[in-house]
Amino acid sequence: LQLVESGGAVVQSGGSLRLSCSASGFTLDSYAVGWFRQAPGKGREGVSFISRDGISTEYTEAAKDRFTISRDNAKKAVYLQMSHLEPEDTAVYYCGAASVTSLLAGSYLPLPYEYDYWGQGTQVTVSS
Repeated sequence: LQLVESGGAVVQSGGSLRLSCSASGFTLDSYAVGWFRQAPGKGREGVSFISRDGISTEYTEAAKDRFTISRDNAKKAVYLQMSHLEPEDTAVYYCGAASVTSLLAGSYLPLPYEYDYWGQGTQVTVSS
């Protein structure tokens, strides 16, 4: 059971990217999904989160007003639209899924420790 991220690239400061997250071995539409990132020399941090039904979303301060998370359950994919990118956004971006959310209300947003399925990450590099 694995998640697959795509869409990472090298982009200039001020540019935009859309990351995609899909699943292998299970159906992503059954789980809440979060985007996380890890910059060189730093720990993994949360970026944005979306509930199983897509109704509830949450953004960390770094992502507010610049990033938008969405999901298409028919396509079994979750997206992170990133705009106004800055060099500080350079990191490996991961999507995570919380298996417990398949048993809970559709609008539930998991706590960070509840994410238990992960992808290999996709590199986003923002040049100044």
